[in-house]
Amino acid sequence: MLARNWKHYLSLGTTRVAKPTSLVLFPITVPSWIAEGCFPLGACRHHRVPGFAAAATTTTSNPAGNAGPAGPSGFHYHDHSAIEQEQPSVSSTNRLIGLFASGGDVHSARRLVDAMPTKKPLSWNSMLAAYSKRPGNLAEAVRLFADMPCPDVVSFNTMLSCYFRNSDVDGARRLFREMPIKDCVSWNTMISGLSDHGEMEEAQTFFSTMPMRNLVSWNAMITGFVRAGNLNMAEEFFNRAPNKNDVVLQTVMITGYMSSGKVNVARSLFDKMLVRNPVTWNAMISGYGENQQPEQALKIFRKMVATWYLKPNSSTLSSALLACSNLSALELGRQIHQFACKSPLILDPTVGTSLVSMYCKCGDLWEAYRLFNEVDQKDVVCWNAMISGYAQHGYGVTAIKLFDDMKDKRILPNWITFVAALSACVHAGMVDLGRRIFQSMKGEYGVEPRPDHYYCMVDLLCRAGLIVEAVDLIHNMPFTPHRAVFGALLGACRIQKNLELAEFAAQKLLELEPRSAGAYVQLANVYAAMHRWEDVSKIRRLMKDGKVVKTPGYSWIVVNSIVHVFRSGDRLHTQLDLIYSKLNELEVCMKKAGYIPDLSSALHDVGMEQKELILLRHSEKLAIAFGLISLPTWMTIRVFKNLRVCVDCHNATKFISLVEGRDIIVRDTTRFHHFSNGCCSCGDFW
Repeated sequence: MLARNWKHYLSLGTTRVAKPTSLVLFPITVPSWIAEGCFPLGACRHHRVPGFAAAATTTTSNPAGNAGPAGPSGFHYHDHSAIEQEQPSVSSTNRLIGLFASGGDVHSARRLVDAMPTKKPLSWNSMLAAYSKRPGNLAEAVRLFADMPCPDVVSFNTMLSCYFRNSDVDGARRLFREMPIKDCVSWNTMISGLSDHGEMEEAQTFFSTMPMRNLVSWNAMITGFVRAGNLNMAEEFFNRAPNKNDVVLQTVMITGYMSSGKVNVARSLFDKMLVRNPVTWNAMISGYGENQQPEQALKIFRKMVATWYLKPNSSTLSSALLACSNLSALELGRQIHQFACKSPLILDPTVGTSLVSMYCKCGDLWEAYRLFNEVDQKDVVCWNAMISGYAQHGYGVTAIKLFDDMKDKRILPNWITFVAALSACVHAGMVDLGRRIFQSMKGEYGVEPRPDHYYCMVDLLCRAGLIVEAVDLIHNMPFTPHRAVFGALLGACRIQKNLELAEFAAQKLLELEPRSAGAYVQLANVYAAMHRWEDVSKIRRLMKDGKVVKTPGYSWIVVNSIVHVFRSGDRLHTQLDLIYSKLNELEVCMKKAGYIPDLSSALHDVGMEQKELILLRHSEKLAIAFGLISLPTWMTIRVFKNLRVCVDCHNATKFISLVEGRDIIVRDTTRFHHFSNGCCSCGDFW
């Protein structure tokens, strides 16, 4: 509250401000000012607060060439040698060193240290801690450490952390051997550092030889084993720990169980815990999400929110929003958005990015873009989310424009950015641009192409009918292609009716994943498209003999917060009579408007009338018909499908949007389709 009352003084610059009533309050107020980015340095100069001798001006009033290093809120600090008449106290100067360090301004912190007439060990150690806070300052830390007249054990421990923070494990080992005194913190720092860098055998040796252990020691070892994927050793150390009820140790084990797919074991431990902290709840929510159980993740989230003594943090909301994305639960995502708006979390860039991603993946692209524009500090993750959103919704040109805007703002793209940009080219059919982006990755940005980038290029070429070029790219990959690459090739072969390459792609798919139902099904679809029904029957027999089960296709729609799931030819829904009646009505209207069923999408050896009936009762058509009879006319119909939408359903949905005058959004496994007035956002290229 005190800091907020002082916030308006920022606009006063160096005019006189009310002096804090006591110097006891000043160390409390200043950290709040800097944390909020509103430190009125003019107050320090005019009131000669002990320890704050730095003068300051805003960026706008600072003459060119006189600007010092930038500090919080764009202020520049200079003239650190201008010591006021009152000598600064060492403790207050040390506090300011820490404040500068926490803001990343190590240069101003160092100038304060250099200006001190008398440096005590705390001053040296405060500066060492500033260098150790972030990587990149190891050389400066080494020079400062060498200049220290009497480094104590805290100095040595801080340098150990600095070596590990800069990934200089050998330097940490040498320093540890030279240390004249080692306390428990020294040993724990070595164990933690070695664990962080995957040196678990050496960490275990240090753990075995250290003279005294505490909970930090056990936590470092268990965390290291969990991070290394060695759950058995993590369990062994957990069982040996003197206090297995420690919330930190139990939370680490929950993370390990979730990472190893042992969801039930993690839940059992969670239920037995006497004390849970926010990290514990976050581990459960994110763990359920990672194990494809988003419903359970949201149940845990609701339970946490209902706990009066716990407040969700940015990680909590991000995990919950990811679960909403996986479930396509737009309404629940909106509720979490409203919850965030009632707290300062809405200002957190991580939460903002998670909301952008959720709205994109749940089909509300316009709300996603509105939120994207409201995020003040857009990092590369935020840009990636928005570019991916536009790409997935079929707005490839807009996605590429956003990609160019990102580069214009000097935000360096990473490998995920290029996946998003190439995906935009895939969904918009921009082959030449895709080639240029792919070629620019390593040459212009130093980003080595990964399997995902090669998959995008193969998919792009296949969709454009350039199958030969796609095969050449596959043969020239610097690594073994993953299954999605051959899946893209196999899908293109069905459209192009290229049986030879289809059989090649299917064989490669089965070599990589012998029980892949997708390989059998897609090859059978190629045979069916060429009316080779005997080969289709042969594939089905092979699947039956090998006990390979095809994933059934289904679609779902949310009406009044209830999820309604449909399968092709559904016979279970309570309103089937109304749904089939609506479909029959739609069929008449669509055919009058020019709709002709695409019988190639009915991959069965039956008559034409039977094929038309099968097509009319595909799951997405059932879901759309249910949406038409259940939702208000002004509301967009949102349907989700677990497989790629077929050609006939895509064509039919365009006609439905035309004859019904409704906006319809269909999300399949690869992208979103926005249907309106007889057109689709994909431009019939998907």
